[in-house]
Amino acid sequence: MNRDAMNRDAMSRDDMPIGDFSRRTGCAIETIRFYEKIGILPKPRRRGRYRLYEATDIGRLVFVRRARELGFTLDEVRALLHLAGAGAQACGEVRDLASAHLQDVRRRVADLRAMERVLTEAVQRCDAGGEAACPLIETLSAA
Repeated sequence: MNRDAMNRDAMSRDDMPIGDFSRRTGCAIETIRFYEKIGILPKPRRRGRYRLYEATDIGRLVFVRRARELGFTLDEVRALLHLAGAGAQACGEVRDLASAHLQDVRRRVADLRAMERVLTEAVQRCDAGGEAACPLIETLSAA
């Protein structure tokens, strides 16, 4: 039996190497390593030079990915992970964190809408073609 086959036989059913973990979670290997480095994910067990992940690690990484997709910062994700372990009594703190994040998202959406209006107007002025100078360049140059 070759070394790889022996290593596979020695692993429990929950053990998965980083490539399998990446495929099962949809998270890039580099991102997984980064999350480990900054403490978002715990250091996995190792067998030789191979990182080994368990089924419970999948849930944690999916949680992290989903929180990041919703725009939470890494510090906010850390706080959410900590609060997730505290049970129902932490629900108020989670709500406060999510509420503050929602306000930030709404501010960014308002900023994006303002940008959209300015760009729409500039593009429409370009389409009209009646100006000597480029309306978009003029808009970007305006104080």
